[in-house]
Amino acid sequence: MPKILLTLILFAFVSAQSQQTQRFVDVLGEYQEALHLYEQNQFDASSKAFRKIYSELDSDQLKANVDYYLAKCAIELNQPGADELMENFILNNPTSLKTNKAYLEVGNYYFQNRDFLKANKWLSKVNTSSLSRNELKTYQFNYAYTNFRLKNYQKAQQLFENVRNDKEYGAQAKYYIGFIAYEENEYESASELFDQVKREGIRGNNISYFQSDMNFKLGNFEKAIELGKEQLPKSNAHERSQLNKIIGESYFNLKQYSNAIHYLKEYRGDRGKWNNTDYYQLGYAYYETGDYESAVEEFSKIIDGKDFVAQNAYYHLAKAYLRTDKKTQALNAFKNVSEMNFDDELKKDAFLNYAKLSYEIGNSYQSVPEVLQTYIETYPDSKEVDVVKNLLIDSYLTSKNYLKAISMLEGSKAYDNKLALQKVAYYYAIELFKDNQLIEAKQYFNTSLAQRLDPEYTAKATFWKAEVDYALGDYEMALVGYKEFKGMTSAKKLPEYYSIDYNIAYSYFKTKNYRLAASFFEDFIKVERPSQRLHDAYVRLGDARFALGQYWPAMEAYNSAIAMRNYKSDYAFFQKAYSYGFVDRNEQKMESLNAFINKYPNSIYVDDALYELGNTYVAENKDQQGIKAYQRIISNYKQSLYYPKALSKQALIYFNKENYNEALSKFKQLVSEFPNTEEALQAVQTVRLIYIELNEIDQYASWVNTLDFVEVADSDIEEATYEAAENKFLNNDTQKAISGFKTYLKEFPNGRNSLNSNFYLAQLLYNEGNVQESLPYYVAVINRSSNEYTEESLRRLSQIYLSNENYDEAIKTLSRLETEASFSQNILFAQSNLMKAYYEIENFDEAIAYAELILSKNISDEEILSDAKIFIARASLQVGDEERAESAYEEVSEMATGKLKAEALYYDAYFKNKSEDYEASTAAVQDLTKNYSRYREFGVKGLLLMAKNFNALGDNYQATYILENIIKNFQSYPEIISEAEDLLQSIKADAAETNSSVEIDQN
Repeated sequence: MPKILLTLILFAFVSAQSQQTQRFVDVLGEYQEALHLYEQNQFDASSKAFRKIYSELDSDQLKANVDYYLAKCAIELNQPGADELMENFILNNPTSLKTNKAYLEVGNYYFQNRDFLKANKWLSKVNTSSLSRNELKTYQFNYAYTNFRLKNYQKAQQLFENVRNDKEYGAQAKYYIGFIAYEENEYESASELFDQVKREGIRGNNISYFQSDMNFKLGNFEKAIELGKEQLPKSNAHERSQLNKIIGESYFNLKQYSNAIHYLKEYRGDRGKWNNTDYYQLGYAYYETGDYESAVEEFSKIIDGKDFVAQNAYYHLAKAYLRTDKKTQALNAFKNVSEMNFDDELKKDAFLNYAKLSYEIGNSYQSVPEVLQTYIETYPDSKEVDVVKNLLIDSYLTSKNYLKAISMLEGSKAYDNKLALQKVAYYYAIELFKDNQLIEAKQYFNTSLAQRLDPEYTAKATFWKAEVDYALGDYEMALVGYKEFKGMTSAKKLPEYYSIDYNIAYSYFKTKNYRLAASFFEDFIKVERPSQRLHDAYVRLGDARFALGQYWPAMEAYNSAIAMRNYKSDYAFFQKAYSYGFVDRNEQKMESLNAFINKYPNSIYVDDALYELGNTYVAENKDQQGIKAYQRIISNYKQSLYYPKALSKQALIYFNKENYNEALSKFKQLVSEFPNTEEALQAVQTVRLIYIELNEIDQYASWVNTLDFVEVADSDIEEATYEAAENKFLNNDTQKAISGFKTYLKEFPNGRNSLNSNFYLAQLLYNEGNVQESLPYYVAVINRSSNEYTEESLRRLSQIYLSNENYDEAIKTLSRLETEASFSQNILFAQSNLMKAYYEIENFDEAIAYAELILSKNISDEEILSDAKIFIARASLQVGDEERAESAYEEVSEMATGKLKAEALYYDAYFKNKSEDYEASTAAVQDLTKNYSRYREFGVKGLLLMAKNFNALGDNYQATYILENIIKNFQSYPEIISEAEDLLQSIKADAAETNSSVEIDQN
């Protein structure tokens, strides 16, 4: 290499090296200038200067320093991302001498930005040994405060104690140490510190608020009020709510209730919700100032209460209800208090009030006697026990929970209890009688009569027991009862006495003692005013005289009935016409019978009239007219018991006129359609004579061999078997008669006496209580042609089908009874039960039609009228005609008793609830509860309605308490339980939005 070139290269290297050294010196100068700017707090200029030289620094130590200062400048300038710059410095330079300083800086940064969680994290890493005095006290206060905000009170208090006496931080440190003491319920220490802070000039840190609260908690209520009122104008919304609570509760504890109310009302709750204690205090303040309506409003918001506060609240709620005349609500509240065990004196007094109110207004949860008896047993030493004992005696009648009362009274030897038992058993028997539970009714009439302490009730029970015997068909026993009743001195002032001759007359009539029946009907007619019963008495008097062969007097009685134009007299008219035949007035008889048929073409007695008319024509040798009369029966009344007789009469006319072919045709038709009857047997004998006359014995033999009853009917064995059973029957040897008739029917099922045997056997079994066993024998009777037993068998059979809930068969049987019965009572019986049966099979239109038919009749029996109206109401409800249903239930309510009255009251409440007349609906339920609580189905449905009413009226306590009791006490009504549970959940969910004490079942 040329020497000169080497020299040039060396010069260039030395020159470059010299330039680099100079630039390094210059960069260090710029670094020092940037640091100087930093120390002069010119953070923006410093940051720019540091950034300008950052890339030219070749020292890791210098770069680390610049990273620190850049992060520090960003913090001082409050630039976005400043915290990240400092955290990156710490991450990249864990061994730097500035790292500890960085911990402090990033902690203070987060502290200034009120991110106390992050501030606490970084400040906890600072090594305080390298901090200056000023840095240390700032660090200690800031780190203490972050722990305070994070509720690390023990750590915070230790740190605050380090600066407690510092001029700059001391007052605030004492304030926070005081607050920690306040939070930890060290009120005296906190109060002392707050006083020091106020003396040192600290304001605006809610010191008065805390001191007010502390004084309240220490029981210094007047001081709490003073400090609270001082702080109120300076408070924010949350603090103002809390201060109102403190002031209000302080006045409350000082028993200055009128002052307390204003402040308690201004409390806004914890997170917008009050709790049960809050409602209790305001409610109690209203109670003590006499504002009972407002007290009820507040107390009733306490639901689900299960502590001392709730027991006390419910007790005063009950008292407030009484002051506002809301006795049903009071009863519920007293009951609730009596079931809680936090204050025994409250519980005892509540139980007494619950018992007394139960007696006064009734009780849907328990029988009133049971409530009173439980009080006596629970508090036998109570000063009120004698009063409650007297109420217990009276409650047996007023509660109408007769069965429970009877069970409690039976066995007692006390005179008052025996007297009560006599009355209660009588009333229960009456209700059973009205519900058609006759056997049970008789049992309780006997229970009443076993006492015989009150002459009036003895007479009443005697009469109504006789009524039961009559309804059961035991007319001899009914007579004994009626006559005993008539002979009682105490009976003469009773309403039942007025018609006793009518009852006795009917009993004699039923036992076929027509002479005495007529005598008593005559006595009754002398005193009775125009009525359905008077009309009936004239008719039965005519029947009795007719049976005695006193035909002219009989016709006089029938005429008296006919003269009563407002009553149906087809039967009397027919009987009068019929009677002319017995006094040799056949022309008048025929004329009257034709008049009857024309006047009453739809009467059930038209077939009777046609048959008698035919007989009379024949007697007067007017055979063709007789045949025509019989033919009208054959053509138009195929179910009539005169149908086979009409056939027989026609056949005999033809036979007597030697028109044998017509006679044979009619006789054979008769035998074919009505075997096993007297007419059929006579027909067989006459057919035999015709064939003999025609010299056609072989044809007779062939025909008679097709008949399976002729040979049996002629059997001596059959007659002997029947007579043996009949004799036992006539001698009232019931069991042997039953056995005998069963033997006869087994041996001769189609025998000549099979009709009588089937009916007598059915009656015997039925009267012995073997109702189901009697059924096939009644069926056998009604399956024969119409006969003297058809009507009674149809009635009994329909009763059996109804009791078995076999409504289809009941309807068939009752329909026959309606068209075939000759007694008006049986027709009415059929129609009223057809109404009920059609309702049961949900044929509501037919049910309504029969109810209207019954109401269209001139009937004085209020029970039958009430039944008709109740079924119109029920059926109208089912078809959606609620307007008609409501009207019908109103009519029912005016006349019904017992279960029907309970039903009518329930629907009165139901419709009032639907029309949003909630208080009137509740009043109807109260009536139901007081007087008809033993009808539990309507009672529990009424309670559910009452809960709905209270819910609509905003009384959550009543609504929830009633619903909870329904769920607890009425598990046998699952549909009502389900509805109650749903409503209870809904009410609680709504209440929970404002009451933090309410717990919601999440299942």
